[in-house]
Amino acid sequence: MISQVRGTIMHRELDRVEIMTASGVAYECLIPLSVFESLPSEGQTVTLHTHLVVREDAWHLYGFAHAYERAVFQKLLHAKGVGPALALGILSALTPDRVVRALHEKDVLTLMRVPRVGRKKAEQIILDLADKIDAVGPAPATGTAPSPLGDDAVRALIALGYNQTEADRAVRAVVESGAPKDVSSLVRGALSRLTAK
Repeated sequence: MISQVRGTIMHRELDRVEIMTASGVAYECLIPLSVFESLPSEGQTVTLHTHLVVREDAWHLYGFAHAYERAVFQKLLHAKGVGPALALGILSALTPDRVVRALHEKDVLTLMRVPRVGRKKAEQIILDLADKIDAVGPAPATGTAPSPLGDDAVRALIALGYNQTEADRAVRAVVESGAPKDVSSLVRGALSRLTAK
């Protein structure tokens, strides 16, 4: 099992990255959008936690920034009708901790924000995983714990047209810079970060 790849980024695209290791072997890793957005530039060193899927016609290596993100991916594969491509799509649309919260809270609507996940599929994922998701362990210590205030702000940003990943990231950045007193100030702070890009 290939559990981690460390090396120099040779090429990267939205859904994959090619990494040349010190041994001279290059690995292509399929990645969620969140990993692409956090990758250093080509020629820089990166370490990815990986999961290998072996099939009769192909071997695919999936790469993640953290072991926790990989664990959520692996757990998603245990849901009926969820293969590696859909699991990767879920983690491209939602942060790992948001996926875990959606499963804990049986939040069908959040899962339905993912392309190719309708109500029936979301309900099936929740049915299969809601009681098992704790097995992935705690989220990484970095960052700020989610809060109802933050959830409301994220929903407001999504209503304005932003996707789940960028909304989560912007809200988390504002919370980390100093806890806002209400949702409106949190949304304003997140919007200022999003529009400054």
